Amino acid sequence: MPSFDIVSEVDKQEVKNAIEQANKEIGTRFDFKGSDARIEQKEMELTAFADDDFKLGQVLDVLRNRMTKRNLDVRSLEIGAIEKISGDKVKRKVTVKTGVPQEKSKQIVKLLKDSKMKVQGSIQGEAVRVSGAKRDDLQAAIQLVKKSVTDVPLQFSNFRD
Repeated sequence: MPSFDIVSEVDKQEVKNAIEQANKEIGTRFDFKGSDARIEQKEMELTAFADDDFKLGQVLDVLRNRMTKRNLDVRSLEIGAIEKISGDKVKRKVTVKTGVPQEKSKQIVKLLKDSKMKVQGSIQGEAVRVSGAKRDDLQAAIQLVKKSVTDVPLQFSNFRD
């Protein structure tokens, strides 16, 4: 039976490259001269450091810009609250989300059922497997999900005939 998976993945190497490029740009920009602005990475947990709230916003803008240029979806970033360090310095946690959240998975399965298409959706951990009798039904299901779900970056993989 033909099937495919709906997943939400981010290339870890591309994230690392985007952070390195962002740090390089921050180091050379005139408005960051003499400041302690930088981005650190620990697996998929990023921490942005800056001298004040405004510069922190600029650091995150540089990060988003670099991620976009490396074809990474910025919707996968979950930005935390601003924390004060010492003096005026601030930091902000940024999490790179992978996997389709459970609530979104349920919403996708419900969407496929309500569409009256001849496909079945099943939740497989952090992915949704969609199977159907015909390849055309699966392609229509991909188009429906692409059009309906816009707040989470989704990829369609493992298409089997």
